[in-house]
Amino acid sequence: MPVEERARALYPDFIPHEVEVPDWRLEDVLRRSANQFADQDALVFYHRHWTYSEFLHDAQRCARALQDRGLKEGDRVALMLPNCPQYAISYYGVLMAGGVVAQVNPLSVERELQYLLEDSGASMIVALDQVLPRVAAVRAVTPIDGVIGVSLKGTVAADGVEDFWEVLRSASSDIPERPTADNQAVAVLQYTGGTTGRSKGAMLTHRNLVANLIQLHAYTPDGMSLGSETFLGVIPLFHIYGVECVLNLCVYMGGRLVLLPRFDVTEVLEAIRDQHPTLWPGVPTMYVALLQRPDVSEYGVDSIRICNSGSAPMPKELLERFEDTTGAAILEGYGLYETSPVTHTNPYWGVRKPGTVGLPLPSTEYRVVDPNTGADLGPGELGEIWIKGPQVMKGYWNRPEETQASLVDGQWFRTGDLGSYDEDGYLAIMDRLKDLIIASGYNVYPREIEEILYQHPDVVEAVVVGAPDSYRGETVRAVIVPRTGSGLTVELLNEYLARNLAAYERPKMIEFRDSLPKSAVGKILRRVVRDEPLS
Repeated sequence: MPVEERARALYPDFIPHEVEVPDWRLEDVLRRSANQFADQDALVFYHRHWTYSEFLHDAQRCARALQDRGLKEGDRVALMLPNCPQYAISYYGVLMAGGVVAQVNPLSVERELQYLLEDSGASMIVALDQVLPRVAAVRAVTPIDGVIGVSLKGTVAADGVEDFWEVLRSASSDIPERPTADNQAVAVLQYTGGTTGRSKGAMLTHRNLVANLIQLHAYTPDGMSLGSETFLGVIPLFHIYGVECVLNLCVYMGGRLVLLPRFDVTEVLEAIRDQHPTLWPGVPTMYVALLQRPDVSEYGVDSIRICNSGSAPMPKELLERFEDTTGAAILEGYGLYETSPVTHTNPYWGVRKPGTVGLPLPSTEYRVVDPNTGADLGPGELGEIWIKGPQVMKGYWNRPEETQASLVDGQWFRTGDLGSYDEDGYLAIMDRLKDLIIASGYNVYPREIEEILYQHPDVVEAVVVGAPDSYRGETVRAVIVPRTGSGLTVELLNEYLARNLAAYERPKMIEFRDSLPKSAVGKILRRVVRDEPLS
């Protein structure tokens, strides 16, 4: 029995084998919800609200204004914005104009920004006023012709920059010219994290992104209700997890999106108290931060029914503590930039297995294979995860060789992640292939050690990496954030690890810190720790 069929055999009434993907472009999702939920709130940003009718109107004016400025079908427009209404309006405006969104992290330094603008060939950029000096510094050596500035407090006044709201007011019409391209056209260039070299632009088509929305809703039919959900949008929208599982899914559901421009524990708790979100897609570090607040239960966190956890592994102990504290169900899932992003998630309506990322979405096939031979492996055997489905990218932008290497037979995406599945088809992610530590000939899996570390009551965060060792080849290095005031020492931690790990697995290097480096989405940056010079 194919691996995905094991899962569907468990829940035949809940997981359809296939979903029908309509021939919509992604912007049609907004048009549908605006037609059905015109007067309901779509966007909430502090004290400002946009109904779906207002959201659609602003997106259409944005599209027309871009067309007035010469944007043609297929042209790329870079968005360099935090979570804010202007991001959502620009995102859908670019698509309505027939353009392609090129996602840019607002924290990108000049070198990174120049590379992304050159690689994407973006002719316009919509950027936060605070990053405009960086844009100006690289503009002359990039294809950028037009710069639109966004201020979260007022208007933008800078040489060679147009203010966002002035651009919308200047539109020659409320209705843009409709693109002629179908849903197979590229909608978004989603740049990968660059952990294996220079960042690559995953070409996500309109069909890829629409398919993932259909898959997610079909997978959780009783967990999300049309027109009645409130999403907490603190995951950055420039990340594929944020834009698809927060913005696009909320719009598809006709939900209400509460936007926060950054993760601040107090702001998040106040937003929960005041806006009563029902769905909160997040990452483990966010849930860790909330658990450090002794007054968390005073903010009405019981309004949240579902927390989708992605982007990084969710330690079992953290999941259980968070659910016990808040009453919310955490559904750990799995996905990648290249898969739009979701391929697996634990079921809201069935058995959730902590330590796994659950079952495949409808119309999604996966294999666990020997990375050297491509031969399929059985339950419990560790190998590389391959994915096939309508959410798998078209390829990498201007990188045909890397596309060919990543897409086996043009369909199966080689994730580079190591995992295994159980007899029921639940998938567990072990590590990236490149993160495997080989110490004295033994395979050491960082996540296994991190799981043990997280079970210690005085460990708040942990990351495990390999370090060069002249005798063993590599040795195990652990960097720990201890609980404040715990009194944890290296000696005490070593005693604990000796009781729980084999000798070859135990970290030979242990370091305590106040914090760990994280990406903008809150994912612990293992590669940054791994690449640090050792004293």
